[in-house]
Amino acid sequence: MYKKFFRLAALSVCLWTSPASWAAEQPVDDVAWRQSVEKVVEEYIRNRPEAIEQALQSLEKKRETEEKERIKATIAAKQDELLKDPDSPISGNADGDVSVVEFFDYRCGYCKLVSSTLTQLQKDDARVRIVYKNYPILGEESVFAAKAALAARIQGKYHAFHEALYAAKTDLSSGQVLKIAAKVGLNIKKLAIDMKNPELDKIIERNRALANELGISGTPVFIVGKELVTGAVELEALREAVARARRSD
Repeated sequence: MYKKFFRLAALSVCLWTSPASWAAEQPVDDVAWRQSVEKVVEEYIRNRPEAIEQALQSLEKKRETEEKERIKATIAAKQDELLKDPDSPISGNADGDVSVVEFFDYRCGYCKLVSSTLTQLQKDDARVRIVYKNYPILGEESVFAAKAALAARIQGKYHAFHEALYAAKTDLSSGQVLKIAAKVGLNIKKLAIDMKNPELDKIIERNRALANELGISGTPVFIVGKELVTGAVELEALREAVARARRSD
């Protein structure tokens, strides 16, 4: 295994570091030449094993930088889907100067934790607009909760239902979701009918496709301006992200 590794490393180093003219004079199919280079590189690696670690760290850093740039470019290209989708509920200032887009799952514990942070942010900053992207990733019960919430918009009770789902102390089974819906005044029979509308599945699939393009695989995730913020962030961190978004405009 190690010999194979050294041979690959040697050939790579040779191709990366050798002048073109030298490489042309010494083709890689020259067995004796290749073996001599492999021996030199193998000795170098044995004497400086930290070089491999440094190279891997450098490669990882390069990939992280490239991914950040890709995400930034994707956010810029997907502004309409992120900010102007009429099927994504909003709260706060509808005409706010900074939008905070949240990808969330009602059964995600971290989403529950950060929900109060978003509520406080809206109280503290009258210029913030919140966009909700239902992104159910924790199974069929998450999908059920997402569809119930989206269907609740038809009865004009999305936000009351949204807050009640987050406030639930028990896991959100489909039965529990319907109990909460009844408590906030939703007509359960109508809700059940509206939840069968295939358009709700399309909304969720659009959110999933958008999340995939942005490299989002967990929840909660926020898009603030052109920045992607992950996890159950503290209020101050979210405020700072909003401030950065304002400065960049």
